[in-house]
Amino acid sequence: MHAATRRAIFRRLAAANPEPKTELEHSGAFELLVAVMLSAHTTDKSVNAATRRLFPVANTPAAILALGEEGVKPYLKTVGLYNAKSRNLIGLCRMLVELHGGQVPADRAALEALPGVGRKTANVVLNIIFGEHEIAVDTHIFRVANRTGLAPGKTPRAVEDALNANTPAEFKHNAHHWLILHGRYVCTALRPACPTCIINDLCEYRDKTKPKPPGAAPGGPPAGAAAQPKTRPIRGGIA
Repeated sequence: MHAATRRAIFRRLAAANPEPKTELEHSGAFELLVAVMLSAHTTDKSVNAATRRLFPVANTPAAILALGEEGVKPYLKTVGLYNAKSRNLIGLCRMLVELHGGQVPADRAALEALPGVGRKTANVVLNIIFGEHEIAVDTHIFRVANRTGLAPGKTPRAVEDALNANTPAEFKHNAHHWLILHGRYVCTALRPACPTCIINDLCEYRDKTKPKPPGAAPGGPPAGAAAQPKTRPIRGGIA
């Protein structure tokens, strides 16, 4: 893809959503870290349902550590793999208390050393909380980058490296948000909303969804955005 096309794609995404935000509900670094860690292999909706119950009771490493693994589990039952995530959450909180004074570290190596935290989670925290121009690649972004030709790659890390190398500097900080929202609501896994996509003419995807013929049964996504697919969503995969 030509550099001018990449710039045009981000320019349109930015114009449509000048201040994109994560859909994971949080207030502060620790709540975001927990929410992103919990979001692996599940939806933001499920995570938000869990943290709306958990955070009013305990929203600091010490408070969650005091609940213990069994005490945390009832709050996380809306989240996939909640048993393992409960164990990781307690281990994460213990390390934050013992090694970081209860604070979320601003260092990649320290973040990735926490239980349940991998490169994707670290990138999200570094981007949103500490203002670093990191691009976290989840399933949605991996799909969008490959379909559109924006940053083709066979692995999430290859896509991340390509996005970091090719994304114009002025768009890099928000690139993660624009691409994940585009993948979640427009460039969906099944039947992407190509006819109403704002970057349709810039996208290199060869199998674009065709517009419905006149007189077709009503339904489908509203103009400008596609509804989420009705099939079971595939999330994150990369912690």
